[in-house]
Amino acid sequence: MRNLIGMLALAAMTAGCSGAGGTQPKGREVPLVTVAAAETMRFVERIEAVGTARANEQVTLSAPVTERIVRLNFDDGAFVQRGQIIAVLAAGQENAQLAEAGARSREARQQLSRLQQLKSRGFATNSAVDAQTALAGQASAQAAEARASIGDRVVRAPFAGWASLRNISAGAVVTAGTEIAQISDISKIKLDFAVPETLLAQVEPGQVIAARAGAYPDQPFRGTIATIDAVLNPETRAATIRAVLANGDRKLKPGMLLSVTIESKARMSPAVPELAVVGEGEQSFVFLIDGDKVKRVPVKTGLKQDGKVEILEGLEPGQRVVTEGVVKITDGQKVRVAGAPPAKQAK
Repeated sequence: MRNLIGMLALAAMTAGCSGAGGTQPKGREVPLVTVAAAETMRFVERIEAVGTARANEQVTLSAPVTERIVRLNFDDGAFVQRGQIIAVLAAGQENAQLAEAGARSREARQQLSRLQQLKSRGFATNSAVDAQTALAGQASAQAAEARASIGDRVVRAPFAGWASLRNISAGAVVTAGTEIAQISDISKIKLDFAVPETLLAQVEPGQVIAARAGAYPDQPFRGTIATIDAVLNPETRAATIRAVLANGDRKLKPGMLLSVTIESKARMSPAVPELAVVGEGEQSFVFLIDGDKVKRVPVKTGLKQDGKVEILEGLEPGQRVVTEGVVKITDGQKVRVAGAPPAKQAK
């Protein structure tokens, strides 16, 4: 009786194993799978960050002295040229001082000319000529000082750019340091963002970046990394990166918050759909089509991008792998490929 039971158990085990090693169990339908060829695809490693847009050049023009504004020479948000007069402050007293200093300077030069002529004929001493030369120089210096004082009351744009909105009017009395206008050159935008020190090896000047603004979510703005700050923030352990973006259409404004993507280590690698890769613990596998059977092959995967998985090792471009139906098959099992002509039935 014991021998009979053992023989029955052995027969059952043999029958079970016959269907697991690649031979299709009798009466079970051959699974239908979808396949695709591994293709070569460009993969890039991406660093994501958030940055703040800044003007290429920006300055706040302030009143240099306490005085009344005589004239403002810009409109709200208007474009101004380099050297254009932005504001003129009252300079009546300075103009009078300049006229007085100019008169003294002319008189001193004329007196000096007369003394030099007298000296050439022996009627004037060297000390007298030297004293008058000093007086002429002093008068010229006073005239130059008056002209400089008048020049300080004329506020000019240091570079071409766009003026801010006007918050002051002609006739107002301003004190030294009062803001008159802000000039911004936004033909280019400086984008500052932080990158952790662990990723600095993947960043270098000249690298291309793509930035997106909330106002234009479907339009990427491309630029290049210009500078990497030499000093890291000791609190965040991150370095500030500055990129420069062209802004000819002036869509980007200083102060905007932009999301930044840096692409690095671009490469061409074999790629398969994500559904084709099966994971078991730390191992990854794909099922290759080998005739009318499948072969499970271990692979080393890399990045995931656009629904595809990068294959670093174990697969060559052009090899066909199962993309749908991987849960229904095992190593060495016969399969039917979707779209392939059916196999002829044996008579």
